[in-house]
Amino acid sequence: MGGVEALELELHDYDERWAGRYLDHRRRIRDALAAADIEIEHIGSTAVPGLAAKPIIDIVVTVADITAEEDYLDALLTAGYELRVREPGHRLVRTPARDVHVHLYERGDPAVDEYRLLRDHLRSDAADRAVYERTKRALLSTPWNDMNDYADAKTDVILAIKERARARRRQ
Repeated sequence: MGGVEALELELHDYDERWAGRYLDHRRRIRDALAAADIEIEHIGSTAVPGLAAKPIIDIVVTVADITAEEDYLDALLTAGYELRVREPGHRLVRTPARDVHVHLYERGDPAVDEYRLLRDHLRSDAADRAVYERTKRALLSTPWNDMNDYADAKTDVILAIKERARARRRQ
């Protein structure tokens, strides 16, 4: 929704305050959706201690039925978030300052497991954490007109890291 936006991408060294900001928004979301059966988790690079990141807190919220927007969307908009993405199986709301992104999926959606897989592996594997950070730093030497293009450019590295994470789980 809203089309391509101008963006400035820069990485910040890991900031311990990111965990606290997540907890603040977790409470805000939990309060807004008190009547809904939801799960909330901190995902993305700001959820990985020691990893440089764009200072955007990514949160995933799972709901019982993603198509039943009346169960969650109006409450999140009232809580101060703005709708940015509405696509099959996924909604994204964010703060007006664009510093918190809340991804909404239906419970059981494989995308949520993929977020967890990457996050948990990067938390425990210093070598892959370094590979991922080097990749992000290298990509930021290129100007990007759209966040999606930047995200797409990281895909091959992310897929390779997730494959190593899966192999490690199988051991």
